[in-house]
Amino acid sequence: MSPSCHPPVRWPAEWEPVEAVWLSWPLRGDLWAGGLDALQDGFAGLAAAIAPEAVVRVNAVGRAHDAIRVRCAAAGVPGDRLELFDHPTDDVWCRDHGAIFVRRIKDGDLVATDWRFNAWGGKFPPWDQDDQVARRMAESLGLPCVSSDMILEGGAIEGNGAGLLLTTEAVLLNPNRNPDWGREAIEAELRRMLGVGSVFWLSRGLEGDDTDGHVDDLTRFVAEDAVVTMVEPDGADPNHRVLAENRERLRDLRTAAGSRVEIVDLPMPGPVRPPDPDWRLDRLPASYANFLVCNRRVLAPVFGQPRADDRALGILRECFPGREVVGIDARRFLVEGGAVHCLTQQQPAACPPVHRHEDAGGRT
Repeated sequence: MSPSCHPPVRWPAEWEPVEAVWLSWPLRGDLWAGGLDALQDGFAGLAAAIAPEAVVRVNAVGRAHDAIRVRCAAAGVPGDRLELFDHPTDDVWCRDHGAIFVRRIKDGDLVATDWRFNAWGGKFPPWDQDDQVARRMAESLGLPCVSSDMILEGGAIEGNGAGLLLTTEAVLLNPNRNPDWGREAIEAELRRMLGVGSVFWLSRGLEGDDTDGHVDDLTRFVAEDAVVTMVEPDGADPNHRVLAENRERLRDLRTAAGSRVEIVDLPMPGPVRPPDPDWRLDRLPASYANFLVCNRRVLAPVFGQPRADDRALGILRECFPGREVVGIDARRFLVEGGAVHCLTQQQPAACPPVHRHEDAGGRT
């Protein structure tokens, strides 16, 4: 563990104002079951959904930039809302390999945090370029960058902006990440790097989740004192038991002030299968919790299941009054195991506003 210290910081909640959202553009033809062209169209569509609310910043090797601009323009992304950076990548999961931004307590200035990355426990080589993305993002933005020796993916953690962090034992205690780190050491590093005061542990994740169980597919804060959590009412479904166990644990979740956290159930979609019957997964880890809060919009994954999709979007609209909840077809993204939140990483606005009650999430 790195012994170095840095000034006290705070990890902003996702619903706080953002300046930009980062993507890592798909370029590998050996992935996505041969559907790279359709996937790039999907990325351009996602960029177009982000652009009205935030600048879209893209990690991609420089030789791909002209083609990315053309595709994004065709999708309706204004040229002044798209910024491309010569940051080569191995894969697309910016949430996991990109910088996680925090604010210094003393002045509110942004700091980029850079964690080690090993492609979810060494499952999907190569990852050496992805492991450099966070540092390159910080350098391109001219931001200070603080590094950790701990392996961490951004999708493995969820915060409320007020010192409370959620994660899962199946990921952060997995020996394929940090075999020499125990629970106490991991919690101490999360506190040092992100400024959180309390770490709350859920159990494990969804069937077919290559990450071993990222929390952003399970439980998400919608306010400082409220979460949505995925539930599966069908007792025969393989996700039923683990989601019920996680929900039971959440009954013990408390804010920094000691108050109970409201729990809002978000029902699972029906099973989503890969387009190729010989794919490595029989079932894809579809979850409505994999949404992105982007200023006045919430971009939520949908899976071509009208009744279930509409129900989930309705619940999220109740959780985020005053924000537009937009459904994003995530079936093409899901082929390699992720959705909207996994693909994105928000960069908080440079100058935080004076804290107001209505900025404390969706529910008031």
